[in-house]
Amino acid sequence: MDAAVPHAPALASPVWALLVLLAGLLLTGELARREWVDMHERAAAMHRSLADAVPGRLREPLATAALALRAMQTVFLSNDRMDQALFAYYHDNLRVRDRLPGYVVTAFARRQQDPAAERPSYRYAFVAPLQGNESLVDFDIAGQPENLAALEASRDADWPLASAPFDLLQFREAGGGQALGITLRVPVYSRGPAPVTVATRRAREIGALAISLRLEPMVRKALEGRTLESMHVDIRDLGAAPGHEAVFASAPVPDAGAQIQMRRIEFGGRRWELRMWPRSARVETGRLYLIVLAGSAISILLSLLLWSQSTIQRRALELGRRMSARFGESEARFRVLNELLPALVLLADGRDGRIAYANQAARQRLGEVAGAPLASLFADPEMGSTALEEAARGGGWASREAVIVGGGRRFWASASLARIEVEGAPCLLMVANDTSEQRELTERLRYQAAHDGLTELPNRREFERRLQQALAAGRERSAPFALLYIDLDQFKLINDVAGHMAGDQLLVQLVHAMHRELREGDLLARLGGDEFGLLAFGVDEEQAMALAEYMRRCIEGVAFVWQERAYTVSASIGVVLADRQGCTLKDLLAWADSACYQAKEEGRNRVWAYREDADTTRRHSEMEWVNRLRLALEQDRLLLDYQEVLPLDPASDDGLHIELLLRLREENGETVLPGAFLPAAERYGLMPALDRWVIRTALAHFGGLHPQGDRLRTCAINLSGASIEDEDLAEFILATMDEFAVPAQRLCLEITETVAVRSLLKVVRVIERLRTAGCRIALDDFGAGMSSFGYLKNLPVDMIKIDGSFVRDLGSDPMSRVIVNAVAQIGHQRGLKVVAEWVSDERTLGVLRGLEVDYGQGFLLHRPERVVFQRRRDEGGTGR
Repeated sequence: MDAAVPHAPALASPVWALLVLLAGLLLTGELARREWVDMHERAAAMHRSLADAVPGRLREPLATAALALRAMQTVFLSNDRMDQALFAYYHDNLRVRDRLPGYVVTAFARRQQDPAAERPSYRYAFVAPLQGNESLVDFDIAGQPENLAALEASRDADWPLASAPFDLLQFREAGGGQALGITLRVPVYSRGPAPVTVATRRAREIGALAISLRLEPMVRKALEGRTLESMHVDIRDLGAAPGHEAVFASAPVPDAGAQIQMRRIEFGGRRWELRMWPRSARVETGRLYLIVLAGSAISILLSLLLWSQSTIQRRALELGRRMSARFGESEARFRVLNELLPALVLLADGRDGRIAYANQAARQRLGEVAGAPLASLFADPEMGSTALEEAARGGGWASREAVIVGGGRRFWASASLARIEVEGAPCLLMVANDTSEQRELTERLRYQAAHDGLTELPNRREFERRLQQALAAGRERSAPFALLYIDLDQFKLINDVAGHMAGDQLLVQLVHAMHRELREGDLLARLGGDEFGLLAFGVDEEQAMALAEYMRRCIEGVAFVWQERAYTVSASIGVVLADRQGCTLKDLLAWADSACYQAKEEGRNRVWAYREDADTTRRHSEMEWVNRLRLALEQDRLLLDYQEVLPLDPASDDGLHIELLLRLREENGETVLPGAFLPAAERYGLMPALDRWVIRTALAHFGGLHPQGDRLRTCAINLSGASIEDEDLAEFILATMDEFAVPAQRLCLEITETVAVRSLLKVVRVIERLRTAGCRIALDDFGAGMSSFGYLKNLPVDMIKIDGSFVRDLGSDPMSRVIVNAVAQIGHQRGLKVVAEWVSDERTLGVLRGLEVDYGQGFLLHRPERVVFQRRRDEGGTGR
């Protein structure tokens, strides 16, 4: 008995392990059974969800192709004098190959009617990319009656139409379904506005555009991920001829007993039927036990592997030491060690410089170079001789960039040479690494850093570098040049109405048009979103002005058509001649910008030369105000006054209403009214910062704005046009109200009519966001614009404030009375409150009451006062 005791633990351990294993297997079996049921239910739901998403995912690449065709159609509407180079340029700009899996080619087929033929022909004239698609050129796509019918239907409807699946001409030798594709086509019309009637479309048709897509990569990319990982997909074209219905099939359709999900998709006149079923078959319960056993076996094998790994590692280290000792002394062993290196390794005789050995990488890249002089590998013989001389003397010649020649090729390499001894003989060892790809990448990055990605023009940084060079060269050679600052007029309107893709396409067309008119040696660059710079060399002021006028007409003459709408664009151009002594880069850019701004003030679409006059002095004054404003913001020297807005009906008592007015306190304590500094703030982009300061300051001290703060019902704050165009403005206002617990109903935001009309889409988005939260919106200076009543119905506002110019003349000008009366009636009909500004005398007040205007604001009713919370630090200072 005593002898058996030591063996008990050894016996007990395997028994307990076996019992735990059996218990775990039984428990795993029960859990697996329950999971099996749930798994099938979840799998069925997942397959339904995946099947529901398939039509939408397939429609995306088709819609992208249709949009690309529409973009190319727009190009023809603006310029139907096309050639292969121009067609390829616009095609590359669209970057369809990057955005569309399975993309093959975009082609234009020109319509030609031979009087002797029964039908017109549509032969491909332009193809992009041309490489690999040469066989399409001059191919008549209307050779089959069904193709001709489809072309005519597309022409009459001006709608993209898709073909039935067919083998693409370029891939017919591929086989296995790889050649199967479709073609989307749209008609092409002659230059001018998009035709809207069938008769006009037939009269102006000049051909058709087509995009060919390979179905296999297109469908696989669209459905990649969980869809194809979990399900087989079979797609058929229901309208195709018998035997040609197949679009895509990841596997043959199973028997009727399979769980097949069926969906349909319609696009471009075609109807596709989609059949989807799960990839995996039912899993038997026994597979779960197999997984458990396999896991156990893997664990055992892993432990054995780990046990044996230490032994193998020791053996490997010992073998490595023996090999290192064996291959460390002779030239033959040196060669074996270097054969597998990716670098080029060459060994030359130190006495005559001829190559005795080249490793595998060197032989593959340079060819058989054994016996050739080592110096002959250098494209620069002088560099080769210098390198060999320095290395032979034992000096260092390491990591030098050199052009290497060999095998009929030239490439850049980082090369090093050193003098060594092999078996007592002097040798020269050269090691080189190919750096061609790295240099190419560096050059590409350098180009991208200096050029605009959309237009391929030099960017602002590169333009300023070239301008600095021109200034330095001009000082040395006394050669003046001109700087043209080109700013597109109302370009943001096209972006807002037609979208950024339309804006990008317009910029590309404008750049192409301007490039055609450039003189040799002139430099055109894109300085910003809609701003360009042009350096014109060897011109005087008269020639520079003539060139600027020529460029203005060129831009004005570009006809841009997008989605059946025609757009025109103009430009304001500022011209400055670099003929002043001591002018700097900063001076030239400021002067050109100032001249361009003056051109816009004079009515846009014109050329203006920089002059040292009163306007220039004013703009310099504005720039000084910008610095003073920034300093005032940093030193907290901005002030707020309030002016009460009073009801004109004496019986009305709906609380207290005020409007906040901005002031600035100079360093000497003098108060400056906004008319002195706001133009500079608007011109130089400081209005968003000022608006945000007013909003945050007012909300942070809401109870300290007025002496009767508890009766304050609404506080009105003016918003500038630059702030309205800030997409984050609404979120800033709402977050600030939450931070200081100010109810949204107590804040009224005023937007001038001019700003609202200029940025209608953005204004509406901001207004709706703020009104949804509870803020009130007032349309300020109403009536100042030419289309006030037309825009009023599109703006969701709560209040309109009649422009003070009408109110000021109300007692003496009958037309002003008619306008104010019309505004009041229309405002009340829309349920809006109407406010009259600039109420300065009793006669005007009486007329306003007679016209039933709701509120008045002006010096007669209340003169502005400093807000309460700022009086403690600015005693006695009130606004005017």
